[in-house]
Amino acid sequence: MSNRLKDILRKKLSKKELNLVPSSYDIIGNILIFSEFPKQLLKKEKTIGNTIIKNYKNIKSIYKKTKKYSGKYRTLKLKLLAGENNKETIHKENNVRLKLNVEKIYFSPRLSEERKRIFKQVKNNETILVMFSGCGIYPLVISKNTKTKNIIGIEINPTAHKYALENIKLNKINDKIKLFLGDVKKILPKLNKKFDRIIMPLPKGAENFLNLALNKIKRNGIIHFYNFAEEDKYENIIKIIKQECKNNKKQCKILNIVKCGQFSPRVNRICVDFKVM
Repeated sequence: MSNRLKDILRKKLSKKELNLVPSSYDIIGNILIFSEFPKQLLKKEKTIGNTIIKNYKNIKSIYKKTKKYSGKYRTLKLKLLAGENNKETIHKENNVRLKLNVEKIYFSPRLSEERKRIFKQVKNNETILVMFSGCGIYPLVISKNTKTKNIIGIEINPTAHKYALENIKLNKINDKIKLFLGDVKKILPKLNKKFDRIIMPLPKGAENFLNLALNKIKRNGIIHFYNFAEEDKYENIIKIIKQECKNNKKQCKILNIVKCGQFSPRVNRICVDFKVM
């Protein structure tokens, strides 16, 4: 879309302004969100937004981030540039329809291929735990695309949990998914079961929950551990995992280290897949 976007804006902006048009944005449902918007284009925001809406019939609202993901629930702040002031949308991904409010919950469409990578590893009749399950995207795509036995999701954000419950109905999922609202540290110890696979999609601070996951994984089970790391310091994440396994008197085997996003120029979101023996 980036090249075509500049083509349709060519008659509206000067050459200098055109070069400043951000190439970084997300499309969630019918909403387009610019990650950063240069101050030099402040007076052209409406022009750019309205031009996009006029030329892309699937886009109904254009926002820009005014505050990046932060706080307890890792939510962001948005400013409307053009179109409808409606932050609720339905996003389609991996055979799933996902209803959400883009400002009230954390969701990244950029992780679509990563979620596909995960569900392609899932074997029949697995029991799966998704820590920090948000609006239900991991449980939903796994349920829709595999023959799992059951999936448990735990989420602390009440708004995200509400949407997750709606999304189960929206996708006509049977009783395969069970969702809990609350703090993982309080809920997980009370669950009297262990899992074949645990997904930990919390890239910042997930190491604080690794002990919990190791206590709930079956022998030879797999954990998908997400974190942010500099390109040449992935080994630090491996050390954290191995040390935590040692603390819990468990052995682990690193299966894969996957780059699945970028946080800043040198810092990536990575997923470490590892087996616990």
